Amino acid sequence: MSHDGNRKRDVKQHLLFEISTEVANRVGGIYSVIKSKAPVTTAEYGERYCLLGPLNRTAAAVEVEALEPKEGSPLKKTLDSMAERGIQYVYGRWLIEGAPRVILFDTGTAYKHLDEWRADLWNIAGIPAPPADSETNEAIVFGYLIAWFLGEYTHHEQDKAVIAHFHEWLAGVGLPLCRKRRIDVTTIFTTHATLLGRYLCAGSVDFYNNLQYFDVDAEAGKRGIYHRYCIERAATHSADVFTTVSHITAYESEHLLKRKPDGVLPNGLNVVKFSAMHEFQNLHAQSKEKINEFIRGHFYGHNDFDLDNTLYFFTAGRYEYRNKGVDMFIESLARLNHRLKTSGSKMTVVAFIIMPAQTHSLTVEALKGQAVVKALDDTVKVIERNIGKRLFEKALKWHDGNDLPDEKDLMSAQERIMLKRRVFAMKRNSLPPIVTHNMVADDNTDPIINQIRRVQLFNHPSDRVKIIFHPEFLNSANPVLPLDYDDFVRGTHLGIFSSYYEPWGYTPAECTVMGVPSITTNLSGFGCYMEELIENASDYGIYIVDRRMKGVDDSVNQLTDYMFDFTLKSRRQRINQRNRTERLSDLLDWKRMGMEYIKARQLALRRAYPQSFENNEPFHFFDGTEHKVSRPLSAPGSPRDRTGMMTPGDFASLQEGREGLNTEDYVGWRLPAEEDPDDYPFPLTLRSPKQGGPMIGSGPMIGSGPIPGAGQTVPANGTATA
Repeated sequence: MSHDGNRKRDVKQHLLFEISTEVANRVGGIYSVIKSKAPVTTAEYGERYCLLGPLNRTAAAVEVEALEPKEGSPLKKTLDSMAERGIQYVYGRWLIEGAPRVILFDTGTAYKHLDEWRADLWNIAGIPAPPADSETNEAIVFGYLIAWFLGEYTHHEQDKAVIAHFHEWLAGVGLPLCRKRRIDVTTIFTTHATLLGRYLCAGSVDFYNNLQYFDVDAEAGKRGIYHRYCIERAATHSADVFTTVSHITAYESEHLLKRKPDGVLPNGLNVVKFSAMHEFQNLHAQSKEKINEFIRGHFYGHNDFDLDNTLYFFTAGRYEYRNKGVDMFIESLARLNHRLKTSGSKMTVVAFIIMPAQTHSLTVEALKGQAVVKALDDTVKVIERNIGKRLFEKALKWHDGNDLPDEKDLMSAQERIMLKRRVFAMKRNSLPPIVTHNMVADDNTDPIINQIRRVQLFNHPSDRVKIIFHPEFLNSANPVLPLDYDDFVRGTHLGIFSSYYEPWGYTPAECTVMGVPSITTNLSGFGCYMEELIENASDYGIYIVDRRMKGVDDSVNQLTDYMFDFTLKSRRQRINQRNRTERLSDLLDWKRMGMEYIKARQLALRRAYPQSFENNEPFHFFDGTEHKVSRPLSAPGSPRDRTGMMTPGDFASLQEGREGLNTEDYVGWRLPAEEDPDDYPFPLTLRSPKQGGPMIGSGPMIGSGPIPGAGQTVPANGTATA
């Protein structure tokens, strides 16, 4: 970008614009990232933070409170200038925690410039744009509006430095424009998943072992996404700082986008800590009972298993059969079923697959099951109430020498007939269904249903593993399974996400903060992060399947072993493990993960305005702050950092050594202190660092960071000891 060497912008009070197509517009996972990160970013920046996105009027009507910009401000002048040219927008507060300011541009009012902008993009960047690709056209119009806004804004705001942080290729067109127009902003680009990577992994390709050999232009061309790939690659190379969400995606980006990322910005969550440990265990019991009610209805006529000896496993996410590891999940369930039957186990596993697909409606069988069980429940409650009343009356009239009330006298003939009718309605001549909905597409072509047929998991009474495919997002208004996703997860025992392509992995992270153990892989960003951070992740309910160094069959067996071992745990062992899992939630809190965003912004400012950092006193951001996780008595202590040092990106530092950037140079702001910062005296073991390695090398997990050396432990005072 263009930066006037004769004039310094104020880098301490810099402004931050965050740009994404999912601002106040739920489309995918980036919406969750931005929304959950907003509180910590607003705490840092206040009114200096603003989000930019395209206007979805339906979503904005309920998510945004419209306001007027301050009269005479650079923002007001900029928006007025654009409005004079016919661009409509909504400015206001996003009604979420933190209430950040947002500007949503109506891209429809700028489509009159589309042909001109497509030609300009070809002339300045050599990026083609087929007219029939509506998604690319939308990205171009949005990108040009963002570049227009930033250019106009920096013209009116002459004093403060401006950081523009772009998320994903759909918002990336503005990056090459900012560079070509020499707009005085410093830019960051974060890719949450590469376009080509997602397409390649969806096919039968040995992706990670062949990354360095792909002809990226040819592969993008074969899949009809060359123009989109060009936008993503141009954004990558035009940004001052390029970041990804995980080490595995950094490895992928280096080979597919041809630029080594400057660092990793892992995704976090807003962690709600309970005042007492038993509170989240109570929530588990309440949600599990609601799942039990669904199971009683779904398996009516075949309720021949004990719900007290039943475990609920699940997988969830976008319907990406291979990328999300559903193929491995179903195969491992078949092997688990065989092992449970041959071992004579009394445990039953009910496995849910929650993946939205096109459906017509709920199946008649699914609705009938819930109806007949509800009718039985209502009838039993009426009879129970009547019996209680009769028993009370007879007991009142009892005298010495009389017989006690007999059970035959308590239930009337009419009630017996009513009960028989309800019980006979429970008869079933077919097996319980494996799908809860009628699919739009022919189920003969559905890969999940076809694999379930192949492994013959048909919910037969002899099967110890039952399977339910629910092809719709969960919500509390569902007449069959009336639970929101979070409540459903709390009621389960184990989440299984055997993904082949998963840049980060919010689903296992959500399980962790809710105290639900999960199985992930070392090809997911979350799995790599936990494997690198924790010496004994499985003790804390994070099981990591090796899909990188093992063959498919070995990986399936490893997943089966994890599930079978889990079925052997007693109820008390499962409770203890949930307690340990929940303690890891602090490692995923935005209060911790947000530090990496601070580093990225500092690095961007240093690259854009190096003269502003000469002979400056450092900001002491890490002045003795510790991250503490109390140690559960049932297991070794949960992982903890050394005093004020380790954060997630330190495994692949933001090129601090190359840039002369010190971890003491970060902005001096603080979040409110955590409650009960109790010192804990037990030493904790963290993984030893890999010294001297580059951030990305022969594998996705190579990095270095200030963590204790081999054989060292970290006592409470933060000093490593042998």
